[in-house]
Amino acid sequence: MEDFKVIDNYLMIRMPEEIDHHKSGYISERADRYILREKVDNIVFDFEDTRFMDSSGIGIIMGRYKKISCFGGKVFAIHADRQIKRILYISGLHKIVEIME
Repeated sequence: MEDFKVIDNYLMIRMPEEIDHHKSGYISERADRYILREKVDNIVFDFEDTRFMDSSGIGIIMGRYKKISCFGGKVFAIHADRQIKRILYISGLHKIVEIME
């Protein structure tokens, strides 16, 4: 499966196994290109393969939220394991990201 895919008006982003500052720039830049080029309304971060995320992962999500919310869009998180959910709650991202079970 591709890491980035547009389905209907959703940008699906399959997050890597480890999200750190080495990967965050690439993910953010590529996501921004899709947001502008494909004119997507919502973003879905798929954490199925993710086992580690540091503060740069929080930055990825917050930055995309700021961009997509300007257009009335929403951000979702799917397949987050217990540790990723914990990070989303501790950071306060659960207030802006809908965490799907």
